[in-house]
Amino acid sequence: MKIWQTVGVLSIALSAWHVNAGEIKTEPLAGELPTEEKAFVNAIGKLNKAKIVELLGEPAKAEDVKLKDSGRVVASIWHYHYINTAADGEYYQTTELDFIDDQVNVVVFLNNDGSEQVPAGQKYEVPEVKPEM
Repeated sequence: MKIWQTVGVLSIALSAWHVNAGEIKTEPLAGELPTEEKAFVNAIGKLNKAKIVELLGEPAKAEDVKLKDSGRVVASIWHYHYINTAADGEYYQTTELDFIDDQVNVVVFLNNDGSEQVPAGQKYEVPEVKPEM
């Protein structure tokens, strides 16, 4: 390859890298969801179910609420284990994501496996944001 071709290829590669490096991220990439509870609530509210599964995997437990007439899922409760920390750095045993349609509406951090009737932990309403697709 001649030197001017090499310079041209390098120039194109550097230009492409520069454009990608300057992009503004609007949602977390795999492995980038924060573990701290308040930061997690702010991040998770921007994601739909498909993106959450991509980032966290399938939930340990999932329950759906369906309309009787159509069978359409209108709400869901998902449980994940040991993915979030309290302010003191201790992990919550269970993180519960409560969905309405495809968006997280409430996040509950539990100090149990999620099967107890009385939750022992923190509960946060997710701030209303428009989801990014």
